[in-house]
Amino acid sequence: MALGRRDAGLLALAAALGAPSILRAQAAWPDRPVRLLLPFGAGGAADTLARSLASAFAPQANGQSLVVENRGGAGGTIAGAATAQAKPDGYTLMLADLGVNAIARELQPSVPYDPATAFTPVCHLVNLPLAFVVPAALPVADIQGFVALARKRGDMVYAHPGIGYAGHLAQEFMNRELGLRMTPVPYRSGAEVARSLLSAETESTFMTVSTSLPFIREGKVKALAVSSKAPVPQLPGVPPVAAVLPGFEAMVWHGILGPAGMPEEVTAAANRIFNAVLAEPAVREAAVGRQAAEIVGGTPEQFGTFIRGEIARWTPLIRALGLRAE
Repeated sequence: MALGRRDAGLLALAAALGAPSILRAQAAWPDRPVRLLLPFGAGGAADTLARSLASAFAPQANGQSLVVENRGGAGGTIAGAATAQAKPDGYTLMLADLGVNAIARELQPSVPYDPATAFTPVCHLVNLPLAFVVPAALPVADIQGFVALARKRGDMVYAHPGIGYAGHLAQEFMNRELGLRMTPVPYRSGAEVARSLLSAETESTFMTVSTSLPFIREGKVKALAVSSKAPVPQLPGVPPVAAVLPGFEAMVWHGILGPAGMPEEVTAAANRIFNAVLAEPAVREAAVGRQAAEIVGGTPEQFGTFIRGEIARWTPLIRALGLRAE
């Protein structure tokens, strides 16, 4: 039956009144600023990376900004909990790392979220290699010499910036696999670790290449190896730890996570944007040029698989050593 003019008019009015809500529901993500929680304080390598991402975000994201919010403390789990509890609409994201998003529950059983289930993987951003460095005066010339000296002495000490940090786990894994008996000395920051090495209070550490480079170039410490499987261009002639321990790799990594339950279309949109941001020259310079990072990118599924692999990889070591965060 044909509609009368009055019925047709009412239908048109109803459609017009409903259109704004329909359009809002279908609006492309993001249609307002996005918050990026950072589980670290200002000024470090992760903060530098986050702010380089923010500078390139808007042109790829409908003109919307990426607002970096530092939420350090409690080994990064304050930011982790805030992200896990946020509305899963894509407007609260986090710069992920090993501690907050893979091994937090092993180190701190009271953490109020399960890293394996509390988050939506969005995009794997970068891997940062570590340099294995020793005081300049230590009488070794290479990683083989260090292993021989450590086995001979049996009383060497190494520095790390906190239980469960990548450098700590890397050293413990190397010690365990090579049969080295070394005493860990924890410090409160990477700066204190560097000071301990410069004053020869400690005899080795793993630290990011970007942090160690100035001291290496000044001749204050020696780089004996890198934690990546391949050599690092910024440290020509320095071999991977794999030269003495085949298969060894231990990287600082960062990626983007959101709360569990994010809609697939929002996750896909965020993934496309962050992959595009990673391709920007300024971001690549900040990551690769200044931090010796490896750009990763890829799909949310690939990042999720990577995180699960990190959990499976480091959990047995943490349990075997009985590690607990202070």
